[in-house]
Amino acid sequence: MSVKIPSKYIENAVEQLSSLPGIGKRTALRLVLQLLNRTDQEINQFTASFLEMKQHVRKCESCGNISDTLICSICSDEKRDHTIICVVEDIRDVLAIETTESFKGIYHVLGGIISPMDGIGPSDLNIQSLVDKTISGDVTEVIFALSPTMEGDTTNFYLYKKLNDKPIIITSLSRGVAVGTELQYADEITLSRSLLQRQPFKV
Repeated sequence: MSVKIPSKYIENAVEQLSSLPGIGKRTALRLVLQLLNRTDQEINQFTASFLEMKQHVRKCESCGNISDTLICSICSDEKRDHTIICVVEDIRDVLAIETTESFKGIYHVLGGIISPMDGIGPSDLNIQSLVDKTISGDVTEVIFALSPTMEGDTTNFYLYKKLNDKPIIITSLSRGVAVGTELQYADEITLSRSLLQRQPFKV
C-alpha cells in the first residue's frame, strides 16, 4: 500500500490486522479507521473477546475439536452415535459438516494432513489416538472425510494402513466433492450427499 499513514499507532494496527490471512493492507486500514470511531467501551469489549478466546478455548481431549471445556459438546452428547468416527483435517471441516445436520456420529480432528512439501509427516498429526480408539472395540466405522487432494489421498492411504487390521468398517466420502476441492468449501448439499452416500474405502 503506497499511502503514507500519518500515525504510527494506526500503522501498527494495520500491520496487525493485515497479518491475518485474506486481509490486505487496504482492507485492514478500512477496518482500523472504522474501529477508531468506536467508543472506548466498545474497543475494550472487542479486545477482551480475543483475549478471553485465547485464554479459554482449548482442544477437546477426546477428538481435537475446539471447546470451552476438556471434552467438547459433540463428544459429550449422549445422543450422538459414538460408534462412528468421522476423520477430518481441521476444525473448519467439523463446522462445515455440522452445518449439513446430516452426520450424527463423532469426529476425530487430525490437525492437518501429510504433506512432505510442507514438512508435515504422520508424527505431526493426531493419528495415534485415533488408532487407540479403534482398539477398544467400541468403534464400528471410521469415515475418511479428508479433502480429495493429493495430500488428502496420501493421508487416507496412511490411515488405512494403520487401521485395516482393526475390526471396523473403513469408508470414505463419495466423490460428490470435486477433486482438488478443500472440504470446508464444498456446498452443504454436496457435502451432505457425500456423507450419506459414503463408500467402502479402496486403495
